[in-house]
This record gives sequence, C-alpha cells and structure tokens, in this order.
Amino acid sequence: MYKGAILCVDDERIILESLKNQLGQEFGKEYIIELALSADEALEIIDDLQSESVSMLVVISDWLMPGMKGDELLLEIHQRMPQVAKIILSGQADESSIKMLHEKVQLQKFIAKPWKAEELITIIREGIRHG
Repeated sequence: MYKGAILCVDDERIILESLKNQLGQEFGKEYIIELALSADEALEIIDDLQSESVSMLVVISDWLMPGMKGDELLLEIHQRMPQVAKIILSGQADESSIKMLHEKVQLQKFIAKPWKAEELITIIREGIRHG
C-alpha cells in the first residue's frame, strides 16, 4: 500500500524520465511517482489521485513551461492543498516569482538544473516529513 504521491511536472520528457528513475529507486516502494508534461495534466492527475483518496505529498515543478508556468501551478495547488510540499526545479526562473512563491505558498526550495539527486531526495524527504 502506497503512503501518498510525488508529482513531477516538466515540459521535457527526458527530465521527467530522469526524475522518475531517481525518485523511483528511492521512493518507488512507498510512494506513487506521477509525471506530467504540463500544468493542466498535473491538475488532472491531482484530481484523479484525490478521487482515489491518495494524498499528494510533494509537487516538483519546472518554472518555464508553455501555457501555465510553474509559479501559477503551485499557486493553484496551494489553494487546493496548502500542506503539499512545493519545489521548483528549473534551469531558469524569474527571481521575483520565486520570492513570491516563498511568501505565498511556502515554497520549500528552488533547485537549479542540473540538479544533484542526493540534494533533491533530501529535500523531498524533508517535505514529506513536514507536510
């Protein structure tokens, strides 16, 4: 039985596959690892998980994506589920948006791409523990 879900959102499939491999090795036996190529897809996955009574624990999102950007997505998620740990993983992000996310949605961390797997895993563990 899974204890909850971790959602990764990025418009680059190669990034999502890398995250799935890294997180799957570390968390795959305990948590569902979900992948979304867009903010809209992420919100659909969240709705599906909620309908199945699966707790969303952590959302890791890119910032610069077509359509809805990562900051808008995390604001939407925070309104629905303020307890979810929120992480931005991005090669580029607007500094003022990151500051706003820290203030408005209690952004757990901004991590620059390329990331270190150990750092990301540590941050996810902290998010799960405090969520």
